[in-house]
Amino acid sequence: MLALTDFSARLIAWQRIHGRHDLPWQNTRDAYRIWLSEIMLQQTQVTTVIPYYARFLERFPTVTALADAPIDDVMALWAGLGYYSRARNLHRCAQVVAHEHGGEFPRTVDELAELPGIGRSTAAAIASFAFGARATILDGNVKRVLARVFGVEGFPGEKRVENAMWTLAESLLPDAADKNEVTAYTQGLMDLGATLCVRGRPDCARCPFAADCVANVEGRQRELPAARPKKTVPTRKTWMLVLKDGDSILLEKRPPTGIWGGLWSLPEAADEAALAAVAHDNGCDADLQRLAPFSHTFTHFKLDIEPRLGEMRGAPPEAADARTVWAPLSRIDSFGLPAPVRKLLDALTGTLL
Repeated sequence: MLALTDFSARLIAWQRIHGRHDLPWQNTRDAYRIWLSEIMLQQTQVTTVIPYYARFLERFPTVTALADAPIDDVMALWAGLGYYSRARNLHRCAQVVAHEHGGEFPRTVDELAELPGIGRSTAAAIASFAFGARATILDGNVKRVLARVFGVEGFPGEKRVENAMWTLAESLLPDAADKNEVTAYTQGLMDLGATLCVRGRPDCARCPFAADCVANVEGRQRELPAARPKKTVPTRKTWMLVLKDGDSILLEKRPPTGIWGGLWSLPEAADEAALAAVAHDNGCDADLQRLAPFSHTFTHFKLDIEPRLGEMRGAPPEAADARTVWAPLSRIDSFGLPAPVRKLLDALTGTLL
């Protein structure tokens, strides 16, 4: 096994030459920008995050601007990025920082971890990148690197295995007073997992630990880390109503929790008859047109969607409350929509307009 002091020194040396240095949130100690990127990068690829990150900074240049924004504006900008609880926690966290911490993020891992939406690893990343703190991160990329290099057996999501990885990760931290060295080490762990030690086809030939890595030496790259134990993914079904009045469609605000929490979406029902009743209650007595069904897969289940199109023949009733709105298609970008709903409406644009 590698000498622990050797691991951090070699990783830092590799990162400074081969690591990533030009990502939009790098080369700064601005805790707001670092925090924003870390939340967006949770379970999301860098290439997907970059345009969202740029749009958020343009609309909300400071944590106070984000805290003071309506939640609907935040959800609209987040729409399509997925895992929407992150957006709700992002808004709550900004409000806590702005109103309880004077607009300044706490500097310690423990204090950061108390903020909404910030766990132990994310808190460590923010503390390291913003304040040069000597703190341990353990995201998916890091777990993969540690499992392969040191031959850690077991599924990293299992508590016993995860605890062992935390202990290992803490033992590997460089004993350095130089904040830049600590930051380079933290970034190096992320970079190694994201660019070389990837899930599918790791580029072992270019890895600084190739000669010592258990997975590489033993040819176990596909086995380490151990895969999540397979479970049957249940399937649910819903009927969605695309109710059209001129160039507007009917949208409903989702509850604040659950799937697509806080987003605008199409009215739904549990079956065909119930959807017809929803259409009737909203002033549509015309027959509903069957549209092509499609599916959307979440982490824990698959959702089969049966969309139906309805056309208003008279003046629509007023929206029942603030959670229902007739949305002009020309302004649809201002509503936070779930990705599959937006995809459905985009596919129908030629028909609806």
